Parts: sequence; C-alpha cells; structure tokens
Amino acid sequence: MEQTDRRDIWTGAVCMLLASLCFSTGGLGIKLLPWSAMAINGARNLVGASVIGHFLLFTRHKLTFSTPVFIGALSMMGVTTFFTMANKMTTAANAIVLQFTAPVFVILLMALLFHVKPRRADIFACAAVLLGVCIFFVDGFRAGSQLGNFVAILSGVCYAGVFMMNASEKSDAISSCFLGQLAAGVLFSPFCLRETDFSARTLVTVFALGAVQIGLAYIFFSLGIRRTPPVTASLITGLEPVLNPIWVAIFYHETISGLAAVGAVVVVGSLIVYNAWIAKNPAPPARAE
Repeated sequence: MEQTDRRDIWTGAVCMLLASLCFSTGGLGIKLLPWSAMAINGARNLVGASVIGHFLLFTRHKLTFSTPVFIGALSMMGVTTFFTMANKMTTAANAIVLQFTAPVFVILLMALLFHVKPRRADIFACAAVLLGVCIFFVDGFRAGSQLGNFVAILSGVCYAGVFMMNASEKSDAISSCFLGQLAAGVLFSPFCLRETDFSARTLVTVFALGAVQIGLAYIFFSLGIRRTPPVTASLITGLEPVLNPIWVAIFYHETISGLAAVGAVVVVGSLIVYNAWIAKNPAPPARAE
C-alpha cells in the first residue's frame, strides 16, 4: 500500500512538473508570433478547448453548469486575454511575475467580499510580494510599457478570480477552464481574419500554444494536483515564472536587469514559501456560495 502511495505521489509530481513546463512556454510562443494579441488568444483558446474537450470525452467527465463555474470561466477568459496582451506590450518577465501576484488579490478580495480575515502569514506574504513588485518597478518596468504592466496586473486579478471561484462547492475547475477557453476562442478568433502571415511556422506555433501551453498544461495540472502533496505542488508550480523569462531570453534574446531579477526572485520566492506554509497550516475552508 505504501509503495502504491509513493508511486502515486511520484506520478503526481511528474504531472505537475510537466504542467509547469507547458505553462512556461507561453511567453516565448506569444513573442514569436507576428499576430495581434487578440488573434493569438482566440486561436490558441480554440485549440486548447478542443484538447480539453477531447480529454473530457475520454474521461467521461460531465460539464458542470453553475454560477461559480461561469464566473470562473469569465475569470479564465480574462487570464488568457490579459496575459497575451501583456506579453505583446511588455517583457515576458514583467507579464508572468505580475500575473503571479494573484494570491495577493485572493487574500484582499476574500477579505473585502467574503469578510475572511487574513492571517498574519497572509499579511506578511502580501507585504513581501509588494516589496518585490516595488523593486521590480525601480528598474524592471523601464523595459516594458506601463500600460502593459498594468494589463499584466489585471491578469493576476483574473487569476485570483479563478482560485476564488474554485473554492465554491458548486465549482468545477476543468469545466470553468473548458468553457472559458471555448468562449474566448469563439469571441476572439475572428481577429485571425485580419492577419496576413499564415506560414507553416506561424500555424505550428499557434497550435503548440493551444495544445501544449493551454490544453496539455491544464490536463497535467488536473491529474497531478490530485496525487501531489500541497507543499510539493506549490514548489513545482513555482518553476513557471522562473522558466518563462528564461525561454524568452534564450530563444528571443529578451533579458531583464539584475535589479529586476532580484524583484522577481522576491515575488516568486515569497509566494513559494507562503504556499508551502499554508499547505502545512491550512485555514478552515471558507466557501463562496
């Protein structure tokens, strides 16, 4: 029995690692594509929805339709849309680091909307993340437009909405993911008609973004999170904001300054430590109905 449990944990950790690797390719793929942000987002979401849809059929997972699911789907649309826009308007490092501030917005929104009092660790985590963002502001934001950085923060707010809606008993993460991607694909894919570059490289990159960075990533994540201890999961998922700008720096030659890197390490490191702490010290569940 113990050997089976260890095998399940190992399998879950591998799935979480694969999910992080898939997620981390987003910045590079978006940078390489000559299309507009809306066209990229529409096309990749259609492909991603197709991949997850086939997964749902294969596993016979029935879609859930509820208010939390629909709000989660809207949040998912916001995440993918704003993240794509941010990557076109600012550096990949800025976009992913600011999106990774989502837990701060979860804490703030839960306090404001559901009157969930933050714990001392929550406050320390918010302060540490804001410190990292301020360090990033000093130098890192000079590399990207202020509007792009603001859009990246909006992506983090929407990501917080995804986490909050998944806290409801009537929620279903994979349903929100599928419906959000399908809606974004239908809404934004007409922007592809304005594009002129439909070369093999462009089409392969778009397909890879949808199939790998969205579709497979969320499938691996859903499989891994069931088998992986929370501390392990939080540490592995912390690889995404680290690897994302690395791929862009290697293959797209976009880099950030040393001070900006320090700010990114403070943000990512603080959230990894915070996630590890709350995994060992869970608060009583607060469900949003």
